[in-house]
Amino acid sequence: MNLQIQGSAYGYTNHYTNPLAGIAAYGDSEKHIIVNPGESTEKKPGAKSSPAECETCKNRKYQDGSDEMVSFKSATHISPSAAGAAVRSHEQEHVSNAYKEAALNNGKVLRASVSIHTSVCPECGRSYVSGGTTNTQIKYYNEENPYQQELKKQDADKYSGMNVDIAC
Repeated sequence: MNLQIQGSAYGYTNHYTNPLAGIAAYGDSEKHIIVNPGESTEKKPGAKSSPAECETCKNRKYQDGSDEMVSFKSATHISPSAAGAAVRSHEQEHVSNAYKEAALNNGKVLRASVSIHTSVCPECGRSYVSGGTTNTQIKYYNEENPYQQELKKQDADKYSGMNVDIAC
């Protein structure tokens, strides 16, 4: 039940053609090609590029590694600004699936927690949502189990007569 980034800045072909790609930003004496329009062109100290020029952010892809039928089964690019909402929505799919499974199999969801992971891009220094993890705990009731049947009998003996309504 994980959604994590896949790959690096190199080795992927981008099928999205950006109409603004190739526009140069003039900050220094050299030209910089903007690959992520709308992002800051300011280069942070120690970073290799600005967020607007970052090839790693442009080519980052997310893919689900679970065996459930949820979104992101194939590697998909999500913009860094939209990744948080997309990952939270994806992890909520796992929580919904846990409740459905419990309802169909005579169970009860005891716990469902979602963790959202963040990382820092090594090229531009921007922090981004790098994935998420969903943990669920489901208790299933097995009425055919002899131990469960004996436990029910003991509970019936223990609780019978505990609450008495006396009408005067």
